[in-house]
Amino acid sequence: MINLYIDFDGVIMNSIEVGYEEIKKLGLEVNEETCKNYFTNIDWHEFLNKKCEPINNSIECIQSIIDSNLFNVNILSHVVSLDEAVEKIKYIRKYFKDITFIPVPKKISKTKMVHTVGSILIDDYSGNLREWENAGGIGVRFSEKLNGKGFYVINRLDQVIEYINLTKS
Repeated sequence: MINLYIDFDGVIMNSIEVGYEEIKKLGLEVNEETCKNYFTNIDWHEFLNKKCEPINNSIECIQSIIDSNLFNVNILSHVVSLDEAVEKIKYIRKYFKDITFIPVPKKISKTKMVHTVGSILIDDYSGNLREWENAGGIGVRFSEKLNGKGFYVINRLDQVIEYINLTKS
């Protein structure tokens, strides 16, 4: 089985987009400092369960990926607070009882948390994918607009199954 790591924000949930909208509603500029403050201090339970939505049937797609028996599926997500990590884990546990969730402190590269060589990372942020590939992994970009930015691109998580089948033939 291939190790598959799926990013949370901007891939499973539209939390980045919603967070940016909320910051703008507060009359603030979307920048690194305001984002860090906003995401550190929000009520993550309410944010994930009442404001955010799964992207392109991501929960059902993850189940399809699991059912394919091609991957060891993990969620690998940057977090800025313990509360964020706890609430993301609780959210995922509502749907999947036996999936590994790895919270990564924002200041640490995802490549430092897991074995990357030969593993796939699905992420919406090209910087993470570049680091991943530089560490021997396989980067797949998630983009609703199918903008690959130099990476193989998908806009539904279950399309990773097709990607693996393409690389096998």
